[in-house]
Amino acid sequence: MTLPGRPASQLFRYVSKTGDGHLYLFLGATLFYFDKQHGALFFYTALLAYAFEIPMYLTLKHLFKRQRPCDVLLHYKAHIVPSDKFSLPSGHTAAAFLMATIIMHFYPGLGVVAYVWASLVGLSRVVLRVHYPLDVIIGALLGVSVACGSIYALG
Repeated sequence: MTLPGRPASQLFRYVSKTGDGHLYLFLGATLFYFDKQHGALFFYTALLAYAFEIPMYLTLKHLFKRQRPCDVLLHYKAHIVPSDKFSLPSGHTAAAFLMATIIMHFYPGLGVVAYVWASLVGLSRVVLRVHYPLDVIIGALLGVSVACGSIYALG
């Protein structure tokens, strides 16, 4: 699979970078200070969710130790430098779906946009050749399940 031209490559790199974590902190802090109705609970729910998701993601990575496609498949070079050695699950996808699920809960009108964005983050990880599709699916399931648990715990 080849990436169709530099503009597409740049687009997928940008989409992938939106899942690096800075956006989550900015969104949570902004809502905390400016949305008096849901902002604080949104922030605390996300904080609790990430407090569980990150250790679970790291544990699964080291449990499965699945090598990335760019490290296994011949002539399949990654378009970015992976953030760590192993591929299952996709941490970017887990974090994006976690955030999309919390957004959907507190701001249902933005839910479709949030899930489309999270899906694009997951797709970008496959297109950029640092994850297999199953890594993304497992990441999405991890993110949604941890978010739902946090929403339930604080709801």
